[in-house]
Amino acid sequence: MNLVMVILIIATLLSALLATVSFWLPQMTPDHEKLSPYECGFDPLGTARLPFSLRFFLIAILFLLFDLEIALLLPLPWGDQLASPLLTFFWATAVLLLLTLGLVYEWLQGGLEWAE
Repeated sequence: MNLVMVILIIATLLSALLATVSFWLPQMTPDHEKLSPYECGFDPLGTARLPFSLRFFLIAILFLLFDLEIALLLPLPWGDQLASPLLTFFWATAVLLLLTLGLVYEWLQGGLEWAE
């Protein structure tokens, strides 16, 4: 057999084995908490008009912004293999500087304070 067929057979058997084990391995003991829907910490049977913390929302948006920054800068070590690596590093430095200045501004404005 050629290598591609061996890899496909191994991948298929391994995924089937793992799916079977994950189906039979966990203990099925449902209780009231496991059967109730989880709605972000709010009671799903209560009113939908509960107040939402705007500070929590801002912190979550900042977390997503910096998480996206890490995802954008992840391929940077391979940038030295491009035709113009200095240009790549310049743009990466510009992105980091812009985000750092935004973080400092947010910090000075008190946007990162959880409680006043």
